[in-house]
Amino acid sequence: MGDPLRTVLTERLGCRWPILQTAMGWVAEPGLVIGSSNAGAFGFLGAAVMTPDEARGKILEVRRGTDRPFGVNFHMFQPGAEQIVELILANRDQVRAVSFGRGPNAKMIARFRDAGILCIPTVGAVKHAQKMVELGVDMVTVQGGEGGGHTGSVPTTVLLPQVLDAVPVPVIASGGFADGRGLAAALAYGAAGIAMGTRFLLTRESPVAEQAKAEYLKAGTDRIIVTTKLDGIPQRVVRGRLMERIEKSGRLSLWLRAIEASRAMKKQSGASWLDLIRSARGMTAHGAMPLKQAMMAATMPMLIQKAVVEGDVDHGVLATGMVGGRIGDVPTCKELVDRIVAEARGRLAALAAQGCETAA
Repeated sequence: MGDPLRTVLTERLGCRWPILQTAMGWVAEPGLVIGSSNAGAFGFLGAAVMTPDEARGKILEVRRGTDRPFGVNFHMFQPGAEQIVELILANRDQVRAVSFGRGPNAKMIARFRDAGILCIPTVGAVKHAQKMVELGVDMVTVQGGEGGGHTGSVPTTVLLPQVLDAVPVPVIASGGFADGRGLAAALAYGAAGIAMGTRFLLTRESPVAEQAKAEYLKAGTDRIIVTTKLDGIPQRVVRGRLMERIEKSGRLSLWLRAIEASRAMKKQSGASWLDLIRSARGMTAHGAMPLKQAMMAATMPMLIQKAVVEGDVDHGVLATGMVGGRIGDVPTCKELVDRIVAEARGRLAALAAQGCETAA
């Protein structure tokens, strides 16, 4: 019999195990990508919050730290997107995949595919999965409502089988996964593997500030909420002091935060006001999003950076998946991946044994 942990995902991405480390802004930095990839998972570099120069340096840093294939995440509406695309194509010998939400058109996807780079968008609805397949993507990552950051309302246990039934490409399960039991369950559904963000965020290789990691570990499921006050779109975050104030704020406060965050993003990225407005309008075009909400969505990484990178948990935002409420340790990537694989094998073996006993 074949190895159930050898799937189309491991075959096509060249990783050892069917586990993806997702591209979290400010978190999926070279150290985490190197750690997860060397551990046998497939790591994505979070270039969606990087300038082209930053992306160039960090792709090189990953290449120096691992000979394993890895992926890069980006958005077509971000400043410098065209240059980042060219960087990805120039590194196609090791960059095996790209991930995105609102991403490239069919022509751009064809360029990636012609270069041997797999396109693996993240979707949160059946219709979005179908649209991505029509555009020519190779696989889709399906994030259920338990996922971190922007999220939908359909649980993974409902959305995953819906998408599996609706599209002919391999499907990766995301939203609520943190251990080997989840991997075994996803494979049983018919998924090609799992993608994890929050669980990789809480590893030793993760660049998240220690103060922020401590806050994540303290947050039980009762402190993890979904809010629409950040940019009008549902987002899952840890309830903290800033979120308490935001939840009580009105429309004027949202505009003030949008302008303040835009200034911070302009300073950080070196983008012009015109670049930021174009980026925001790119988001409005995809989702009919009001400009004020798009401004916040385009600059939300700055609030995440405040908490995650600087460790200022009182003035920043801690995005998280619901699964964060049951994570209680910070292992190395290798310890985490080895544990997940061993537990998944144990669960699959136990199920097979039960089947044999029943047949006897």
